[in-house]
Amino acid sequence: MTHKEIETVVSTPLEMRLASYNLRKCRGTDGKRAPGRVLDVINSIDADVVALQEADMRLGPRPAALPPRMIETHTDFTAVPVATSAVSVGWHGNAVLIRKGVMVEQVTRLDLPGLEPRGAVAVDLAHLRVIAVHLGLLRPNRQHQLHAIRAALAQMDDRPTVILGDFNEWSRTGGLSPLKDAFDVIAPGRSFHAARPVAALDRIALSRELEMRDAGVVETDLSRRASDHLPIWADLAMRNTPNTTAQT
Repeated sequence: MTHKEIETVVSTPLEMRLASYNLRKCRGTDGKRAPGRVLDVINSIDADVVALQEADMRLGPRPAALPPRMIETHTDFTAVPVATSAVSVGWHGNAVLIRKGVMVEQVTRLDLPGLEPRGAVAVDLAHLRVIAVHLGLLRPNRQHQLHAIRAALAQMDDRPTVILGDFNEWSRTGGLSPLKDAFDVIAPGRSFHAARPVAALDRIALSRELEMRDAGVVETDLSRRASDHLPIWADLAMRNTPNTTAQT
C-alpha cells in the first residue's frame, strides 16, 4: 500500500550530495542519547539531502528521537513531512532532511513486507526521486522488500532515482539481486560498527541516469561516538546524454 501527499514544486540542482545515517535513536556508542551531537555530525557532511534511519523511538506513538525543532534551529535543513504521527519525525523511523528552500513535489510512504514492521519513504524532487530505506535483518525479507519497492516504482512516473539507507546486507556482492537490472549499488565503505567498522551495511543505489562523482564514510571522533553506524555520502550528477535537438 502507498500513501501520497502533494507539496509545492521548486527546482532541484542536477548535481547533489546525498547522505545516509542510521541514528540509533541518537544513542551513541558511549550510551548517551544526544541529538545535538548527531546534528553536529549531519552538519559536517554538507549534504543537500540526508536519509535518516531510526530517527524515532521504537515503541508507543514513536516520538522523535531527533526532534524537528532542533533540526530547524541547529541546521540548514527541513524535515520532509513524512510522519503520520504528530510526535514522530519519520515513517517507520525513516526521515528525510532537505536543505531549506528546496521543496518536494510528492511524498510516498511505502509499507514493506517482512516479519517486523518496515517501511520506506519516496521523496520526489523536481529532477530526482530519493527513497529512504531501512531494510530487514533477514535476507529473504530484504529481497521481498526490494521487490516491493521496485513494484511501487513501476506505478510512479519515470525519473532518476536514488535508493539509500541501511540495507542491513553484510555481503559486499550478494543479496541485492532485485536491484541489479536497473540500479548500480554503491557501498562507500565500512560503516558498522562505528567503534570498529567491519561491514558496509549502509548503501546507495543509483538508477542508470545517474553517476557517482565521489563517495565516502564520515569517520571522525564525533561520528564514532554519536551512533553505532557511521554516515555515508555520495556526490551525484546526471550522466551526460547526447544532444538530440533536430537540425534543419
